[in-house]
Amino acid sequence: MHNRKIRVLVAKPGLDGHDRGAKVIARALRDAGMEVIYTGLRQTPEMIATAALQEDVDAVGISILSGAHRTLCPRIVDLLHQNGMTDTLVLVGGIVPEEDIAQLKENGVSEVFLPGTSTEDIVTFINANIRAQN
Repeated sequence: MHNRKIRVLVAKPGLDGHDRGAKVIARALRDAGMEVIYTGLRQTPEMIATAALQEDVDAVGISILSGAHRTLCPRIVDLLHQNGMTDTLVLVGGIVPEEDIAQLKENGVSEVFLPGTSTEDIVTFINANIRAQN
């Protein structure tokens, strides 16, 4: 069991400038007792992976609406793994076509949450998977 709060980095990669959903998720995770680090808009995969390493997070939540998920998400996973963060959960939320979900999971994404997913479901998923690792 964790001796500290679960730490989650919430990131907005690429040129997507809409962050309302990311902020809603960040608040829900914080309200559930997690420590949340929000990186802000227009982050590169390198910036996200560096922040995740520096902040020693348990999970990285990627909010993406731009359609670049098939390029950006695998790159973030690869960079995390290169930095030894192979146990870090990588969650994707936003506009992702159903036919792309299996490929994202094959590329190391732990779960994809589509619009309309309850914040409780996301909190439950993170809690269950972080506990399973410990």
